[in-house]
Amino acid sequence: MSDPGFWFIQGPGWLLVLYLAVAQCTAAVSYEFGVRLGTQEPAKKVTEVGVAFWKGFAVADLLYTPLLAAGLIGHMLGAAWTPEVLGAALGITLYWPLVCLWAIKSARGKRGWTLPKETQYWVVLPTIFTWGVVSLVIFLAS
Repeated sequence: MSDPGFWFIQGPGWLLVLYLAVAQCTAAVSYEFGVRLGTQEPAKKVTEVGVAFWKGFAVADLLYTPLLAAGLIGHMLGAAWTPEVLGAALGITLYWPLVCLWAIKSARGKRGWTLPKETQYWVVLPTIFTWGVVSLVIFLAS
């Protein structure tokens, strides 16, 4: 456990699990609660279609978040099933930030879409994507 690669995967991984549990999974249950928390965008800013898009990711995170947590636990324990579970979770970690960024870029300037905190997306999502890529490389090399 003194391996820096181990901690690179575990530390940010658990921060991401916590973020997803608070910001995304709660929004899957109550999108309005996510809006009040400031982790989701209101319909007046992103349209009803935008809300449907973000809700879709929130609901998907009800599966992704425990999958990532299970992969991190397996990684910590050295479990035999870790490659499949953590590999799947890291693959999702590469996929969803790209989809969201492309959607944000494509929606920019469209009628009804006024994302007030767009810069935050362009900081956070590439960071998550980069962590996913580096973690996957470290994990596959170990």
